[in-house]
Amino acid sequence: MDRSDKFTTWFNLHWKGGFASGIIHMKNFVTKYLKFCPQTGKFIGVGRLNGFSRLLFPVIGIAAMVWILLRVIPKPSRLSYPCVRTAMPIASGFIGYLVMLAISGIALFRSKQSLRYYPVFFLGAFVVFGISGSYYAEPDNFQKFPTISVASNQPMGVGKGIFPGRVVWIHDTSAVNQKCVVNQAGHAWYLRENNNQATVDKMISSGLHSITGQTSDSAAWRMVFQFHNTKRGKGPVNYKPGEKIFIKTNATSAWSGNFNTSNMTPNQYISETSVAPVLTVLRQLVNVVGVAQTDIYVGDPMKHIYKHLYDAWHGEFPNVHYLDYNLTTLGREKVVASTTAKITYSDKGSVLLTNSMSPGSTNRVPVIQDYLYTIFETAEYMINIPQLKGHQRGGITMFAKNHFGSHTRGDAGHLHMGLVRPFGTAIDPTMRSDYGMYRIQVDLITHKFLGAKNLIYIMDALWATSYELDIPRKWQMAPFNNTFMSSMFVSLDPVAIESVGYDFLRTEFTDVSGFDASAQMPGVDDYLHQAADSNNWPVGIKYDPDNSGQHVYSLGTHEHWDNATDMKYSRNLNPTSGTGIELVETEQTATSVADVENAPEYFRIYQNYPNPFNPSTTIAYSLPEKSSVVITIFDLQGRELKSFTVGAQSAGYQKVVWNGTNERGSSLSSGVYVYRVAASSLADGKTFVRSAKMLLLK
Repeated sequence: MDRSDKFTTWFNLHWKGGFASGIIHMKNFVTKYLKFCPQTGKFIGVGRLNGFSRLLFPVIGIAAMVWILLRVIPKPSRLSYPCVRTAMPIASGFIGYLVMLAISGIALFRSKQSLRYYPVFFLGAFVVFGISGSYYAEPDNFQKFPTISVASNQPMGVGKGIFPGRVVWIHDTSAVNQKCVVNQAGHAWYLRENNNQATVDKMISSGLHSITGQTSDSAAWRMVFQFHNTKRGKGPVNYKPGEKIFIKTNATSAWSGNFNTSNMTPNQYISETSVAPVLTVLRQLVNVVGVAQTDIYVGDPMKHIYKHLYDAWHGEFPNVHYLDYNLTTLGREKVVASTTAKITYSDKGSVLLTNSMSPGSTNRVPVIQDYLYTIFETAEYMINIPQLKGHQRGGITMFAKNHFGSHTRGDAGHLHMGLVRPFGTAIDPTMRSDYGMYRIQVDLITHKFLGAKNLIYIMDALWATSYELDIPRKWQMAPFNNTFMSSMFVSLDPVAIESVGYDFLRTEFTDVSGFDASAQMPGVDDYLHQAADSNNWPVGIKYDPDNSGQHVYSLGTHEHWDNATDMKYSRNLNPTSGTGIELVETEQTATSVADVENAPEYFRIYQNYPNPFNPSTTIAYSLPEKSSVVITIFDLQGRELKSFTVGAQSAGYQKVVWNGTNERGSSLSSGVYVYRVAASSLADGKTFVRSAKMLLLK
């Protein structure tokens, strides 16, 4: 074979092969991630490009490179953002393609000389595509760890709660649409249509009853407030009118560029606090506890509230404060940074550093403290509602980790050094997997404005998933059996409920599950060990985030269940032991809205929806027993505009639609109106009457 033939062979194998490899890399990514709905044209997530569209691959590669550079150079922490991680495989494949072009150019030049350098070119090509192809080995950036081994039923710490250490798990497959295709355009899992509000209402009510031993929601809330206020040294007092309550959500996906700024619809949505649990809590606070809407605040201070969430919450409770990172439009209120409320980290700068989002970060300086937003200072109570998920840096994320969005910095990169795997990469030189290391979560759930104000622990596990940036996953372990988790957890013990959540996550998402297995990292529950018992604190560190000199030596109890089949903790196995966790499982079996909304324990009316409205609105209410119902509409002067007798209705959730007209059928003008629902029991004649305001806008 002469020199020309050798070059031709090399060219066919490597230049053309390199070109094809680069194209295949990008084509595979586009095939996997870019699909558009044929009816709407909207991006769905999976698709195929054929024919001349292959010519777009170089354009896509350049665009991916430019996007990464524009995002990461000004702020290296953005390397962890999903948009950057999505673009990375395309860019890497394109870079490989460019490098092969360069190698081929050199080969062309060298073809006039001896081809003794051929092995060097071959090795270079192998290395380049080994690196560029590494992203494709795990296209979803899933992390794999061997299944962790834990010691069962070895409780530590002191159980908290009216029933110490009790965690209530409510599972009902009808709470979410089990046939939902999570990324289907126009019908995504997070929309209200895929979340059964009535079922979630009942689930949380059931949880309240179980953690308090009461049989009514009102009595349960009274017990919750009295327990909480006693713990805070205020005595066994109930809620007092005028006290503010902050509902802290988890809105991880609301990063810059991931939403339409004109209406706050998301471009990409991951598993996080869903619509139904927050609406349930709002209903409970307003309609049961009697909290004024104007004394309730909702949001994730570092993030935004998406349109589908705002529409549902605001539609029923228009006078609640909906907090946003920087918006003062679309009904949102911009959060305000406090100049006095702050948290002092107990490592005193020995662990936490700035710019610690990725291995390439520089100019790191010690972090001593953070300021919080004023809402944490002014609210008397907080209800933290996280979504149950794994986490690639912390292993798991629930109530404690949800406070990474409570300080006033632009991101939480400076807190990552307090987690198990700060960089969240497959090979992390700063892996902190030993027990007895400083853990940032303990400071967060100890702080007087954060964990200490948490009234009750309600965990959203309706769409639970494998890691913080993942979409909802169907669970395989029993009793889920290839369904969405469709669960809620309720407790008064902050350590016990996270311990239970961890046991579920480490059981489901293993290295053979096909999904992210970060929950298997060693040391994940170190913060739970330390939160449970101060004997597990690191040498030289005493947790005092208030910088008060006062230390909380046990925030609750921690242990692991006996096995994933029986799910028994120490108090389940020995109720008289006085130590450990008690997991109370409530399996709901309702299969329809009629079933789950049947027979509430008291009469209530709900805020009409939508509100404001035009031209019609729905007036909803619940009846404790079969009753005769009359609905009357008034103006603000008390003049009756329309009255209609609904007649006899069975116990349960009921609703009627009013079309905005008076008795003569004429449309009313814009303004505030009052609707009154009067129900007379057909059993004993007892009458219930409630009124609320609504706004008609034309």
